Amino acid sequence: MNRHPVRRACARMLLLLALSLAAFSACAQVTIDGHITPGEWAGARHITDFRDVQPLSGKPGSLPTEAWVMSTPKGLAVAFRLAQPAGVTRTHQRTRRDEEALVDRVNVMVDFDGDGRTGYDFTVALSGSVIDEVITNESSFNKDWDGDWKHAVSEDAQGWSVEILIPWYIAPMRRAHGGKRTIGLYLDRVVGSTGERMAWPTASFMRARFLSDFRKVTLPSYTQSLLAVTPYVSAVHDQVHGGSSFKTGADLFWKPNGQTQLTATVNPDFGQVESDDLVVNFGAEETFFSDKRPFFTENQGIFDFGLLIDNSQLIYTRRVGGPADDGSGPADITGALKLNGSIGDTNYGVLSAQESGAAGRTFDAVRVSHHFQTQTLGALLTRVDHPFLDRDATVLGIDHIWQPNAKLTVTSNVVGDTIQQRGTTLHGSGGSTIIQYEMNPRWTQQWIAMHFGKTLDINDFGYLPRNNLNYVHWEVRRRFTDLPADSTYASHEWRWRIIGMNNDQGLTLQRQFRVISRNERRDGGTDYLQLNLDASGHDDLLTRGNHALRTHANATLFAERTLPRRGAWGWDLSANVSGNDLTGLKRIGYEIEVLPTYYFSDALSFTPGVSYTYQPNWLIWQRDNLVGSFDGRTLELDAALNWNLSERQELRVRLQALGLNARMRQAYQVGADMRAHPDATPIDDFSLRNLGFQIRYRYQLAPLSNLYIVYGRGGYALEPLLTSTGTQFRQSFNLRDSEQFLVKVAYRFEL
Repeated sequence: MNRHPVRRACARMLLLLALSLAAFSACAQVTIDGHITPGEWAGARHITDFRDVQPLSGKPGSLPTEAWVMSTPKGLAVAFRLAQPAGVTRTHQRTRRDEEALVDRVNVMVDFDGDGRTGYDFTVALSGSVIDEVITNESSFNKDWDGDWKHAVSEDAQGWSVEILIPWYIAPMRRAHGGKRTIGLYLDRVVGSTGERMAWPTASFMRARFLSDFRKVTLPSYTQSLLAVTPYVSAVHDQVHGGSSFKTGADLFWKPNGQTQLTATVNPDFGQVESDDLVVNFGAEETFFSDKRPFFTENQGIFDFGLLIDNSQLIYTRRVGGPADDGSGPADITGALKLNGSIGDTNYGVLSAQESGAAGRTFDAVRVSHHFQTQTLGALLTRVDHPFLDRDATVLGIDHIWQPNAKLTVTSNVVGDTIQQRGTTLHGSGGSTIIQYEMNPRWTQQWIAMHFGKTLDINDFGYLPRNNLNYVHWEVRRRFTDLPADSTYASHEWRWRIIGMNNDQGLTLQRQFRVISRNERRDGGTDYLQLNLDASGHDDLLTRGNHALRTHANATLFAERTLPRRGAWGWDLSANVSGNDLTGLKRIGYEIEVLPTYYFSDALSFTPGVSYTYQPNWLIWQRDNLVGSFDGRTLELDAALNWNLSERQELRVRLQALGLNARMRQAYQVGADMRAHPDATPIDDFSLRNLGFQIRYRYQLAPLSNLYIVYGRGGYALEPLLTSTGTQFRQSFNLRDSEQFLVKVAYRFEL
């Protein structure tokens, strides 16, 4: 009698084993070749309920779309069958990796832990071009990360098909239970000729919640381990100063199990193959640049800790290897280490980097985050040691997310710092909160509050454009998606925002009413309008900590129109008109930008972008409370030739040239009464020119293995004399402060 339960248990085990073997056999038959053959996807979850999310109507998509999802020992496998008859134009335009374009494409977005904290987007276009991104903070996409995953596309008269395989080692993920893993999943397709996006489930990154709205899918759990080493060698020849240099190093990636990932780099080469945009910045706030360096983009999502304002982050990886503390130029990095993983519902990350030399800094960070049923609580601790400056900076941040229901999301954080330098200790604090309430699919409200104390300083490792700030805003959004079929537009979204901003001394910095209109057109294009109405306020940064300047009431109108490719041409047009801080609307400035793209073929395109800016009464700080009022004119060329020869080869030529002249109108002393008083101090007119030119060839030797051949030239000249904008622009092509020829080979070995 006691033996019967044992027999039944044995029978269940045999049945489970048989089913597992059958499932494994079916999985083993999945070949990523873009062809969905009969029986290949047997046993996979079949999805057909794709609905419109762009426009966000929730109606069934206009074109039949099917998807299959299957967990295999080699990774998460997804297939799409996309009906697209002859009457619907197909877009075969090739793009560089991570390049945005309005083309036919599919997206697979996966939250491997199913908790709405971090997701990964895998995009495949009809042409075979790909994009991969990390998603944090519900709907913040970062293209800096590149992953190793497989994809293939095929096409026939009735439509096209895509197959994708995402290895389980692509990202750290929590331990599965009972042989099952519950992930968050979102699938969509975009029709390039119309801009229509149809998805499963009906979630949208235009809403307050996106990652949290992914469909929870339970799949068989598998674990993959991986050990990969990517050595590199680079050679640089300096055409200006002469001489050549060689450098070698290596990156290491180790995932011993599903819960742990280790990334390390030794003697990394972090520059030259990517180029930053030209920026002219005479303001008090630092310019933010993104980071494409592989070590810092791999598994970086756990360290995301934003403070809501602009690009603020507690970890801004461009600090590592940035300008050295002794002013000798960019710092060299000896090595860096990153460890990511999870223990139960707790995720953790450790990051450490060491620069070389007497002025080398040490960067350390520890991150921990725990997910509860409706809440997530986390902390991030960073420390930077500056031996050359006798400075030690420690920052602690605590963040919290609360989602009590599908309509309400509350995200909050607090941060504090301790700075010790040459026997002096300073402390600072701050925090921010955002409340998003989606009343229904049409109406949404948002509240934001921020406080950053006067002594808060996170910029040793992080990025904060300014401290000494108290900010609040209330925004209401209204969506219109049920438009007539014969309307030019597919949807409208209106936003109305009220902004209030003071510093810690109670000084009014800004009072603004903002109106935004974003309109999606049925041809795939978009219209965007933004109107800012500002009451008088104060600029407390202009004189770098001296007297604040009272600013006049002002208004700004910005308009942008994107016209998708039709035939050989595509266009992006924008214009901006505004008053100025000194005289308000009495003198109007403007900026016009024209970005046409001519397509010689689906693989070869040329964009000769041109912009012209007129800035009347442009206030530039000179010293103490002295500022100059200039009339500035800027002509800029941003041209690019992109030739995507194949999925493995690309040639990119990028030319940015800028000419600027600024005619001095009047010198002013900003007085204790916060008024600008005319002053007789002589201030020179000035002219500026800037050049950035790069030719870059990339050949993909294997996944995440590349050969780069790069020629780069650049220069900058600032002169205390006035010449025409056109003259400065033409003379910018003669600049030659730097000129380099670089060859770099990096090859990834999987051991």
